[in-house]
Amino acid sequence: MTDFTMQKGDDGVAVITWDVPGKSMNVLSLEGWDELEALVDDALGDDAVKGVVITSGKDSFAGGMDLNVIAKMKASAGDDPAKGLMDGLMRSHAILRKIERAGMEPKTNKGGKPIAAALPGTALGIGLEIPLACHRIFAADNPKAKIGLPEIMVGIFPGMGGTTRLVRKMGAMAASPLLLEGKLNDPRRAKAAGVIDEVVDDPVAAAKEWVLSDPKIVKPWDEKGYKMPGGAPYHPAGFMTFVGASAMVNGRTKGVFPAAKALLSAVYEGALVPFDAAIRIEARWFTSVLLNPSSEAMIRSLFINKEKLEKGANRPEVPDQAVRKLGVLGAGMMGAGIGYVAANTGIEVVLIDREQAAADKGRSYSEGILDKGIARKKVTEEKKGEVLGRIHATTDLEALNGCDLIVEAVFEDVSVKAEMTKAVEAVVGPDCIFATNTSTLPITELAKASERPEKFIGIHFFSPVDKMMLVEIIKGERTGDVAVAKALDFVRQIRKTPIVVNDARFFYANRCIIPYINEGIRMVAEGVEPALVENAAKLVGMPLGPLQLVDETSIDLGVKIAKATRAAMGDAYPDGAVDEVLFAFADEGRLGRKSNAGFYDYDEKGKRTGLWSELPAKYPVADQQPYVHDVQHRLLMAQVLEAVRAFEQGVLEDIREGDVGAILGWGFAPWSGGPFSWLDIVGAPWAAELCDRLSADHGERFACPALLCEIAEAGDTFYGRYGGGDAYAKAA
Repeated sequence: MTDFTMQKGDDGVAVITWDVPGKSMNVLSLEGWDELEALVDDALGDDAVKGVVITSGKDSFAGGMDLNVIAKMKASAGDDPAKGLMDGLMRSHAILRKIERAGMEPKTNKGGKPIAAALPGTALGIGLEIPLACHRIFAADNPKAKIGLPEIMVGIFPGMGGTTRLVRKMGAMAASPLLLEGKLNDPRRAKAAGVIDEVVDDPVAAAKEWVLSDPKIVKPWDEKGYKMPGGAPYHPAGFMTFVGASAMVNGRTKGVFPAAKALLSAVYEGALVPFDAAIRIEARWFTSVLLNPSSEAMIRSLFINKEKLEKGANRPEVPDQAVRKLGVLGAGMMGAGIGYVAANTGIEVVLIDREQAAADKGRSYSEGILDKGIARKKVTEEKKGEVLGRIHATTDLEALNGCDLIVEAVFEDVSVKAEMTKAVEAVVGPDCIFATNTSTLPITELAKASERPEKFIGIHFFSPVDKMMLVEIIKGERTGDVAVAKALDFVRQIRKTPIVVNDARFFYANRCIIPYINEGIRMVAEGVEPALVENAAKLVGMPLGPLQLVDETSIDLGVKIAKATRAAMGDAYPDGAVDEVLFAFADEGRLGRKSNAGFYDYDEKGKRTGLWSELPAKYPVADQQPYVHDVQHRLLMAQVLEAVRAFEQGVLEDIREGDVGAILGWGFAPWSGGPFSWLDIVGAPWAAELCDRLSADHGERFACPALLCEIAEAGDTFYGRYGGGDAYAKAA
């Protein structure tokens, strides 16, 4: 079985069809490269062939390179990985250059056979880089198709010629959204942007007609006198473009995402030399990114492991548990959001609240999202009607009859949740799974109100539900496999990423993010400049500083959590210094964004205007400020050590879930691949030594967990031991 096949027609057109067996979408493997090259050689060497069309046997063209291959390229590159990677990349470039030159005379550009790409649907990554090497790109008029180069989103950049060709075709300014942001377009927008050449009903027929029309096939950059659109770096216009691009990249990435800097360097340096030299420069920068542990960690967490979790890597072996009818208790922002994402994926939803007006308001939340989609031309009126038609807003609990999953999203109070649990179980059938959306209350405790604790589970959504990709599934002490499978299948239905954890205070995500917030507040109370705290966090890759994050989540919520935690822990409660600050803010009515006053000041429209001007008076800034790295180490280790403890204690069963959950749940430094990947990058011995320094200076909260100390002493890594998903609890 082969990935590429070729048929030579009587009309003189050879059609190369890409159709990877057993895959819903084509991905390119190393073997696929060999097959493609052999077919191109055959077609170019056959006098009966007048031209070539490269297309797909699937509804889409290709989803890109097999990232499992990329992830292993470094390991398989031999004793000299840089040379091995560079040689492999240049061989790939040679294949694409063979397609691009198509037998033309090197000096005169005469001869050669036209090669066109015919895209029936989505073309991503190498699935666009191959067409960019062809002489003309035809795409089907398929509005659902996505065309682009999303590599930057997983820690690499288009390194198979896509960077160099797109910039030479469009200019650096026009290409930047596609390269630096991974922007994807439908075919019509891709044509308008200049990425592809034609949008037609039948791309194969159109491509055949074109290759038989004796077209000019030499690429502009292979002709004498070629000038880059928008200007090269030494051109006045181009100079301003590259200065602006450098500022934009560093402003957005804060210098911690190596792929973005490497991409910009490849573009800048490549624009100063002829095409073949530019390709080599691109390959060198791509090699440097592949050798950087950040890219390996990002690919592993954001693609390979994320995909495995979405496909049910840790799902119990029970029959399919797809949700047919969902009941949502509580039509506030969280409940309304859950109802929307379910209805949007075809699930019938019963949205319950105590008052009909509140239930209707919850339904209108979905209407608002859909109206925004219509305004952006991403949703049709027909789609809006279908989604809203699936949401039944009511106060009548009897409407829950027939639901196979209930998600409770009512007020965070044990007695209120217990009352709803009993009332709903009296209505729904015995096989219905009951899930609570609590973010802090123990699942085992809440399950005591249920007559069927084996069918009681936690499903913790993050706000806003329609935008946040992570869903945390929490098993109580008596939660059964069917409930876990039901939760996982539901999360898969609504196209989000699940992690499964065991019941414990704050579960996993909140357990890690609360110490991050608390450490930032502690430093302010100690006299560390608030701007240093916030900027140090951003410069190490956190999307929000801890002070901005507590403003966003609301200070009064922090006060409530602190009071509940203190009541549960008694004398062992460690965060009294933090409470002094939080409680003082709450007493002054500075509750964060919700009150337009918190650690930041806000204007009347709720826009942040800067850190609160009175902060220095409340918490005087010390004359001697810590180094930025010291601040960053405190902020990172506050999170990382809790992740290790969660794994050590069996709350987290799989470090892959720990890494994916950290990035998607609260934005833990994506460049690192997550807390466990970060520990493997810096090395467990270094991390253990850092723990010793931090605990000596700042307290026992930074004490090195036994598991981290053990791995450091053994010279191991977390992924070396547990990368297959085996839980520490099982291995211990």
